[in-house]
Amino acid sequence: MTRLTGLLFVLFLSSLCQAADKPLNVLFIISDDLTPTALSCYGNDVSKTPHIDRLAAQGTRFTHAYCNATYCGPSRASFLSGYYPHATGVFGYVSPRPQIGDRAMWPQHFKNNGYYTARVSKIFHMGVPGGIESGGDGADDPICWVERFNSPGPEWKAPGDGETLEGNPDGKKPVVGGNTFVVVEADGDDQVHSDGKTAAKAVELIEQHAKADKPFFLAVGFVRPHVPFVAPRKYVEPYKPYADRQLPEKVPGDWDDIPKMGINYKTSKNMKMDVRRQKKAVGGYYGAVAFLDAQVGKVLDALEASDQADNTIVIFTSDHGFHLGQHDFWAKVSLHEESASVPLIIKVPGQKPAVCDSLTQLLDLYPTTAALCGLEVPARLQGKDITPLLKDPKASVHEEILNVSPMQKGFLLRTDRWAFIQYKEDGTGGVELFDMENDPQQYTNLASDPKYEDVVKEFQQKLAAKLAELRANDLSQ
Repeated sequence: MTRLTGLLFVLFLSSLCQAADKPLNVLFIISDDLTPTALSCYGNDVSKTPHIDRLAAQGTRFTHAYCNATYCGPSRASFLSGYYPHATGVFGYVSPRPQIGDRAMWPQHFKNNGYYTARVSKIFHMGVPGGIESGGDGADDPICWVERFNSPGPEWKAPGDGETLEGNPDGKKPVVGGNTFVVVEADGDDQVHSDGKTAAKAVELIEQHAKADKPFFLAVGFVRPHVPFVAPRKYVEPYKPYADRQLPEKVPGDWDDIPKMGINYKTSKNMKMDVRRQKKAVGGYYGAVAFLDAQVGKVLDALEASDQADNTIVIFTSDHGFHLGQHDFWAKVSLHEESASVPLIIKVPGQKPAVCDSLTQLLDLYPTTAALCGLEVPARLQGKDITPLLKDPKASVHEEILNVSPMQKGFLLRTDRWAFIQYKEDGTGGVELFDMENDPQQYTNLASDPKYEDVVKEFQQKLAAKLAELRANDLSQ
């Protein structure tokens, strides 16, 4: 950073502090299983998300943001603790607290610095639909919060018209629970469902704490569009008839150059979903996204109606992405782009709206918000402060992003140009290399092309060094 750039950056942060009557608040909104390509602000011309679009128009929208693990449990444990999964060893659906000891997690750091911290619904891992039906705390870390609130809902049991799409080729299976593709066009209004209750509680807390002496860190967790795709009918209707939905291009021989370990755990083939069911899955997902968007809108409206809109950092993201038929893959876990990338929008008081194409990751949220709020940024954190990108969206903070899929024993190193995927640490599970400038849909694996042998070797060396570095950081000390 040059002396002039450094001075401008200091002035930028100073202007934020001067504009605030008290320390900046943080409103963190996270969806579940949301691919950025399902949002109209990310270019989808079918799925309509006006409220998330509104936030994108006011803040910085990141086009190359990534999770650090491609399913719920390890992803959330990672960005909330501030550590990569390979530093904590948390690859499942548990809290990282036993591994990190008394080190402060992200919301706990704000609580320790005088903030009112509250969680509404799923922030740490909760099972969906089971954990939402029961209304339990899941893998929550209670020390992080002053208050915490759950939002139980009927999920797949909601009254309405439902169909099980997965493993139901003869149509005889009833609507079922679990991690299963089910669409329910539900009776009743928003308040019947978990996300409707979550929005109502978040609105109540914003109104309550807008005039409080303490700044707030409010984490609002929505569970849609995670399966089951349940939404009140009015949100689903615009995406019917389902037969009109378009599916991603199906390329003959698409799987031929994908290692066996890279074939996702849910595919059209093993889910026994014909084209009709695939189209209904996409339409049902879009209906769930529309329901999510409406709830986000309620929370944003409440903030704007309070006296804290100009004193609050707003973040919107998801824990990972989601396949909607690309490569005939569905859901998460895969390290391909649709599963590994996330929407990320950050609105900071005093910041001009922008679109940033630079690499960033969920691990960056902890150090970035701490820096913006004038708190100490713990040196131990493994993410980076991306406030330079908020001032200059053409700046760069990361050379590469590390993402993992413990279920596939896979690793992704993503740079501006390349997506390198390796299965098993020794590479014996196979390797993929995609030129993201010329092949953004990832149809051609270049790993076996002799012209790219040196590129593959360089990435393998980088991956080995990164994993060794993470394991050398012994959190038990």
